Amino acid sequence: MGTVSLSARHITKRYGGVIALSDGSLDVSAGEVVALLGANGSGKSTLAKIITGVVAPNSGELLLDGSPVTFSSPRAARKVGITAVYQELSLIPDMTVAENIWLGREPMIAGFSINRRKMHAQTQALLDLFAGTHQTLDPDAPINTLPPDERQIVEILKGISREPRLIILDEATASLDSQQVTRLFDLVTEWKTQNMAIVFVSHRMDEIFRIADRATVLRNGQTVGDESIKETTGEKLVELMIEGASTPERIKLPPIADHAPAYLAVNDLKTDKLQSVSFTLRTGELLGLGGLHGQGQSDLLFALFGAIPFGGKIKLAGETVRFRHPREAMNAHVAFVPGDRANEGLLLERSILENLQLPSWAKFGFPLDMQRAAADAERAAQELRLVMAGLEAPATSLSGGNAQKVVIGKWLLRDPQLLLLNDPTKGVDVGAKEEFYNLLARLRENGTTILFYSSDDEELLGLCDRVLVLHDGAVSAELAGDALTRSNLVSASMGSMMEGSPHGNHEVATPTTP
Repeated sequence: MGTVSLSARHITKRYGGVIALSDGSLDVSAGEVVALLGANGSGKSTLAKIITGVVAPNSGELLLDGSPVTFSSPRAARKVGITAVYQELSLIPDMTVAENIWLGREPMIAGFSINRRKMHAQTQALLDLFAGTHQTLDPDAPINTLPPDERQIVEILKGISREPRLIILDEATASLDSQQVTRLFDLVTEWKTQNMAIVFVSHRMDEIFRIADRATVLRNGQTVGDESIKETTGEKLVELMIEGASTPERIKLPPIADHAPAYLAVNDLKTDKLQSVSFTLRTGELLGLGGLHGQGQSDLLFALFGAIPFGGKIKLAGETVRFRHPREAMNAHVAFVPGDRANEGLLLERSILENLQLPSWAKFGFPLDMQRAAADAERAAQELRLVMAGLEAPATSLSGGNAQKVVIGKWLLRDPQLLLLNDPTKGVDVGAKEEFYNLLARLRENGTTILFYSSDDEELLGLCDRVLVLHDGAVSAELAGDALTRSNLVSASMGSMMEGSPHGNHEVATPTTP
């Protein structure tokens, strides 16, 4: 394996009016592990995608072994030995482990047919790298039969099979257990001796201090620090992530009444991602869910909406409930607003009217009373200040902010008592966000109880009465009052307080149990 050095210098990337990177820089050399750190929205994933050719920068330069390079695609980056392993898997569920690892690179017989015996042997040799850390991994096992940790191992082996000179491990440990992480780190140590360069993105502070040589820190799209791990602390790295940023001024929402009863009580909730989550939520309260992306926030909301199986106990308005389907949750006045409006929230080719009434058509009888349905939809559109050509226009005609208003509006027509929000302002402009905050204020005044996940830390700090921070599927901190600060939120997101890391000593409130 040849030596490699890569430098990303002053990289910028814009998506329309959103600046994902304004001045991102990173250096990594052969035989080195560089941790890439930053809070939500700092630009980590964008920088990683630019280095691997997934997206193109607007400006700045990449230097490979001192020479400028541009990558038009991930294939172009892989040709020079650069690849990545992501938490969001690229595997095809219906194909086997071997077929996924070697897809497009299968060993052939005389150029006409796949040499399956050779492919099986090569796959087994890769699986042996994680021997003793898995139960069901086999070259011929279909991906859709594997648990999440073993799928992640396959994703890692798929990257390694390309024999890269530089590999980016982007949250690649998120689904692994401690034994599997230890084995991966043993492999990383071996790769360093083989002159591989490694960029390591992790939400676990203890992992960073176990494996990294240096840490490069991003904040608000800019590289703000480069620290030797041996000469820094977890507290110093957190300070770099948030330095100079004060806690936002709280948005003026009505306070929760001191005597408000518990509306939602969750005890020992467990899913594939969640580990014994417990909390209470009072009537009219707005409770935030924080933490880095993929720590179980969406699983929690899906479980409460009856969209995925779960263990544990849920009480709603004092009554034990166990929703096995979203329709049961809807009948109990629970509503769910997704952040991925294109795939989860809208029928894009259908009319705005149809989308607004999507959960509610049953109440308009058979045959449908279209006049009453249209009148209800028109009132909702006016309340939401929806900018549209008309109710008959397709949802594709709406701007991002107005499309999200429709996703929210269709549930408001059902008068929800518990509103579950899954990163609802992602990709929404500032003006639409302000209207959304005003809508939350009106809902709270009417007694609606709200559980709100946001990937925007500023939004959580400014809006919420309390914030539960999730880390590795568990509540790492409950922040309220004076403890609801940016530094505590970022620290808990990285797990430095929960896990008793010697590299930080922040004080936070502890989780409550119903």
